[in-house]
Amino acid sequence: MAITKKQELRALSADERELIDLSGARVVKALTDAQLSSLVKRTRTKRDRARTLAERQRREMRGKTQARGAMPVKADDGSQLKLAILAAALARLETETARRAKVKAKAALVASAKKALALKQKAKGAKAPAKPRGPAKAATGKTRVAVKNHVPGSVRGSVRSQGAKAQAKRDSR
Repeated sequence: MAITKKQELRALSADERELIDLSGARVVKALTDAQLSSLVKRTRTKRDRARTLAERQRREMRGKTQARGAMPVKADDGSQLKLAILAAALARLETETARRAKVKAKAALVASAKKALALKQKAKGAKAPAKPRGPAKAATGKTRVAVKNHVPGSVRGSVRSQGAKAQAKRDSR
């Protein structure tokens, strides 16, 4: 369920309300990186303190520890609400921090690509020397030596079939 402004005003102190107001989406985009990191640090500190307090109150309610105040705690709804509000504000701030980091990384990548392209184009300026004009030399192999065929044409088919039969016989073993 959404937290109303009235609940926020009741649960937070003036300093915490200022942090929540500064963590709004439109306000955060107007902050500088240094202001944003400072705001994240302060909000994280407040959130951690609220978490510690809520955990202590829960332990008191279960009877795990002695009450630290004048009266034992009966409910921790207020501290849980404060913790939820501060955690949501911190999530908004961290989302903006991540968005800015992504934009910076993309800008760095584009700059690096432009630099690489410029270096590549500069390297293309030095071309290889042109090939000399004229016909290309053809690759010449060894001359063929004519071998006399020892098998006469009239017997050639039967010799071939004899070889095939011998191979089949060897393959069947």
